[in-house]
Formats: sequence, structure tokens, C-alpha cells
Amino acid sequence: MKAVIVGAGTMGQGIAEVGLSAGWEIHLVDVDQEILQAARSAIMRRLARRPADREPASQPSIDTLCLGTDLRTACLRADVVIETASEDLAVKVGILTAAAEATTSDAILATNTSALSVTEMGAASGAPHRLVGLHFFNPVPRMRLVEVIRGLETSEAVVERAANFCLELGKDPVILNDSPAFVASRVNALIGNEAFTMLQEGVASAEDIDKALRLGLNHPMGPFELGDLVGWDVRYKVLQHLHVTLGDRFRPNPLMVKYVQAGRLGRKTGRGVYEYPAIDSKG
Repeated sequence: MKAVIVGAGTMGQGIAEVGLSAGWEIHLVDVDQEILQAARSAIMRRLARRPADREPASQPSIDTLCLGTDLRTACLRADVVIETASEDLAVKVGILTAAAEATTSDAILATNTSALSVTEMGAASGAPHRLVGLHFFNPVPRMRLVEVIRGLETSEAVVERAANFCLELGKDPVILNDSPAFVASRVNALIGNEAFTMLQEGVASAEDIDKALRLGLNHPMGPFELGDLVGWDVRYKVLQHLHVTLGDRFRPNPLMVKYVQAGRLGRKTGRGVYEYPAIDSKG
């Protein structure tokens, strides 16, 4: 089975890694060859660190990872296409429209959006019946949840196949109807925003806020650690969308806005709330 992942950033790499581990043929697509090569190296490093307690035949192989910059070529024979581009509606629609034209009529088209309307993207892509949201969570290899989002016109057969795809990857899918930021991202947006408010007010240090949520609420990562991993530009766009659609409780915190304006986006820029060595900022 073949899956095409569009976007070789943190999310795209994570989905590619779990796809390889599940025995899928993975095609990773990006506009930049250097980004693709860096992604391949990062995936190889992570796979090499996995426990060597599996049967040799079940060990994930980097040989089933293909890299490319041509989306239409990569989509040939694809069973699933997942876009992981930034939270920009026009960019996502462009990718999904091209994928719809290049794939067969039974291929699943999926968006990894954390907030935008699956229904709107489906209508704009020209293939609303086979477009579904597959919202993975960072870090993908560790996080079991995938939100499977049903757009207004998504066929039930596609929703079922998408959920089964997630199960094959070792994930636990939940099926949701299309709504602003779905479930986890809506709650996470509030948590991250409130964490910045507490940091701005001097309630505690970023380290202690993260520690409190890890130990007190059993979160695997604190809100600043997670925001640095996802990217504060992504979080900011989600909050902007929720502010418009759901009201003032989602107004982005001013300190978060300053971080984004300063380019302190997290691991991908080497500095967010925390600072990271150069090797980490590359994945």
C-alpha cells in the first residue's frame, strides 16, 4: 500500500516514520530537495534508535521511503495522500486540488489541518466526497490519537477507510464532525494561550508551568514544550481562526504574538520559549 505525505516538516516526518513502521510504501514530497534530504536523515536517526526487539522482517526499512518534488508523479498509484502544509487555506487547497486530479477516484485525500474547515477544503478541491481530515499530533510516533474529521460531503466509506488506515499505523482514531479546531486543538489552544498569560503575569517560569502540567495533569509535554515543537506560528494561526469563529476567549495572548513577530517560533527556528542546538532545529 502506498501513502503520499506532502510536506517534510516535523509533522510530515512523523507520519512518514509511522507509515514506514507499518510497512507502507511512503512517498515524501516537498518543494525543496535539501529539506527532503534533511527529513530523510532525521527519520533514519529515529528509526535507528528504536529497540531492536522485533523480528527482522518487521523492522521498518528506509528503503521504502521515496523522496520527490513532483506531487503529481508521487500520486500515481497512491492509496492515501496526506497534506501537512502550514495552516494556510489557499496552500492546502492547492495541494489537495492537484492531488485530486492526479489520483484515482478511490484514493483517500486527507488534510492534517488542526483548525481549518474540512468541508470548505473539500468543496474547493473538487473532490469533497473523498476528502477527510486526519489530524495527527506531535510527536507523531509517540502520540496515539488521530482525529478523523468528517466534512459535510465526505462519504462514510472514506471515513471508515481513513479510520482503518490509522489503526494500521498503530493509532487510536476518533471520528468527529467538522467544527472549528475539532476537539483536542480547541482545548490545547486555550491551554497554550493561558500558559502565555501566566508567563506574562509572572505567575511562574516557563519551566515550572510545563512541569506543573506534566506532573499535575499527566500531560506528556508541557504547553511551552509542545508549542515549541508544533511552532508558535501554527498556534497563532489556530487562535486567530478560533477568535474569529468562536469569540473573544480565543484572542491570542500579546506575548505569544510578540514571539511570533520576533521569529521565535520554536524548534524549527532554533528558538521559541526555549533555545535549541542547531541539530535539533533540523528535526
